[in-house]
Amino acid sequence: MRILVVNCGSSSLKFSVHDICGSGGNVEASDCQTLLNGKITRVWGKAECVLIDCQGLAHTFSRAISDDSAAIQWMCDFLQDAEQSYGYWEGIEVVGHRIVHGGEAFTQAVRINDDVLQQIEQMNDLAPLHNASGVTGIRMLQHVLGDAPPMVAVFDTSFHATLPEQARNYALPWELVLKTGIRRYGFHGIAHASLAEGYAKFTEQPLQQVRLITLQLGNGCSMAAIAQGQSVETSMGFTPLEGLVMGTRAGNVDPAVVGYLMKHHAMSFGEIEQLLNEQSGLLGVSGRSSDMQVLLESVTKEQDRRAQLAIDMFCYRIRQYLGGYLAVLHGANAVVFGGGIGENSPEIRSKVCAGMAWCGLHLNSVRNEQAINVRPGDGAKISSDDSAIAAYVVGTAEGTLIAREAVRCLEQ
Repeated sequence: MRILVVNCGSSSLKFSVHDICGSGGNVEASDCQTLLNGKITRVWGKAECVLIDCQGLAHTFSRAISDDSAAIQWMCDFLQDAEQSYGYWEGIEVVGHRIVHGGEAFTQAVRINDDVLQQIEQMNDLAPLHNASGVTGIRMLQHVLGDAPPMVAVFDTSFHATLPEQARNYALPWELVLKTGIRRYGFHGIAHASLAEGYAKFTEQPLQQVRLITLQLGNGCSMAAIAQGQSVETSMGFTPLEGLVMGTRAGNVDPAVVGYLMKHHAMSFGEIEQLLNEQSGLLGVSGRSSDMQVLLESVTKEQDRRAQLAIDMFCYRIRQYLGGYLAVLHGANAVVFGGGIGENSPEIRSKVCAGMAWCGLHLNSVRNEQAINVRPGDGAKISSDDSAIAAYVVGTAEGTLIAREAVRCLEQ
């Protein structure tokens, strides 16, 4: 079965084409062959698209892109071009869409119809940087492909449906919680599940026998504590704004800040929401960029103090969560890094783990420096052999997991 996977992120559009053999209920990662990977970055302005074919060869293109719709249209142009997409477009039988927020309604993948799409749209306010883009992608592909291939929504929140009550609830009046559904949902679930599976495959250890802390570090960042293959704690909450310092998101902020800004600085709620989601984080602190690589270079070349502060805050917050999750899990077998920063920045991995010797976590500097450009689903050990807690880099394989979940959904 040939599956097109579409992943509309907060700063990029990823897409891939997969072939899956076997029954969906028993599909393993080895049964899923990736035929094509594509990623469109810098969606607002001059965008770049990198296509990687089944031979691992990369092809780079550029075009001026104004919005999400234009990026999705560019993806369709690539896939419909027989020479560039190797004819994969014609054989697509299923489309799997990554949707960030499934709310209370969706705790597993679901086939998309008008009712499902309407419910997803109703949650746009809870994931303003993501859900609306996902809906745009669904509607555009419905227009281009028609009703022939079924479409499946795979939700980031589904993996965290196993959070225990004490982890998923806020200390709000219980009647209000029941009435409104306000609770901690968690996000990046597809990525965290992929990191856990990648670790298990690389180390040949069953997930049911290990305790892991996974770090999905990119423009959006989150962590998860995973016990026996299930999420038991995660850093994001009711929306993707809670938790770590991110590219443009503030992460944890005292909620009283919102009322203070409204009362004393005449800011509207909409302005504050935009401030916390789009103007804070690495970008807000540094005043320079939301791109970690740009900040690292500015520190090296210009001794930029604000860029250094942004990096220090980023790593400090992660260490706070690391310590907390070790307590939640009663120790861990491994810490697993993934995402654009987690996979490609040895310096950030080193800064995060610095000072963690108290719990027995020691990196091997040579292994850490060499662990870059890890292929999706593959892994690399970066801890020393005598480290009580191992550390790995795993290439996040969200596309493969979404493809498998889409097949499972349709077969069930």
